[in-house]
Amino acid sequence: MTLAQSPDFRESYANSVQVRVSVWDFQLVFGLASSESPETVTVRNHNAIILSPQQAKALWNVLGQNIAQYEQAFGTLNLEPRGHSFPSGPVN
Repeated sequence: MTLAQSPDFRESYANSVQVRVSVWDFQLVFGLASSESPETVTVRNHNAIILSPQQAKALWNVLGQNIAQYEQAFGTLNLEPRGHSFPSGPVN
């Protein structure tokens, strides 16, 4: 197998993903969540990837294997943030 990037290939960061499911496909909608205050969260969606159910299951398997390896190497991932206190105001 040869892997090559197409001319329009791009990378982007997402800290939010929504999953939408139909009989025919799975749609993963990626976005960037930000918060101006603890009560307000804004998600700006920037990309959607549509997969067949078979590709979605293959992705699930690959992600599961890689997450297990990551946790074995670096420790358990927590889904809920711990009480980190981040500085308020401008960052220099």
